[in-house]
Amino acid sequence: MTRTLLLSIALLTFTACGKEEAKPAVCTTKPIQPLQIIDKPIDFGPERIAMTKEYIKSHYGMSVENIEITPKIIMLHWTAEMDFDKSFKRLQPERLLSDRKDIMKASALNVSSQFMVARDGTIYRLMPENWMARHVIGLNYSSIGVENIGGKGNKIDDLTPAQRQANIDLVLYLKAKYPTIEYLVGHHEYKQMESTSLWLEKDKGYRTVKSDPGEKFMFDIRDGVKCLNLKAPHKVK
Repeated sequence: MTRTLLLSIALLTFTACGKEEAKPAVCTTKPIQPLQIIDKPIDFGPERIAMTKEYIKSHYGMSVENIEITPKIIMLHWTAEMDFDKSFKRLQPERLLSDRKDIMKASALNVSSQFMVARDGTIYRLMPENWMARHVIGLNYSSIGVENIGGKGNKIDDLTPAQRQANIDLVLYLKAKYPTIEYLVGHHEYKQMESTSLWLEKDKGYRTVKSDPGEKFMFDIRDGVKCLNLKAPHKVK
């Protein structure tokens, strides 16, 4: 009987789809369930690591031995593309795609994000959580990026209830794992962080206008994790 039990456990282990992380027992009265995170790595080899180091040097004025970060911010985004595979393929290559002329002058390093959340709420981890991704001007060196599939045409918040819950769960997980996290910020709010010590961008002309993921989405996520007391950026008058 013992042997049969061990074989059953082994089969369950091998058939599990994705990696399960312990969900922190905070900010919820629901029974604690494992948070499922599926690893789906983008290309992040020696060339991308070297370009990331160069980005840190040229934009933040620091020479670093590795690209590990101490997370202080969770930065939420939408992709403006409704297809998961197309969104993933935009982040996958090490070098920036040719249609990103708006940020090409700043670096050929491709944009990236630590996480991507599908329309059904499935959470994918695209790269190590504590490696620097290029997803927001000025704050990459202290932030973990979460891309949500949606925001069609970069116009409206069409993110799903499943994505909202997944983002709440992911914020809970990340804050429990990285107590250093202080801020929860929407991409459209990033310029409001210029007055903080976390802002590092040296090029005063390097800014873009963002609308994602919108005020309603950020209100919903902040409401879901309010007992964490994460800070929002000060609004610019």
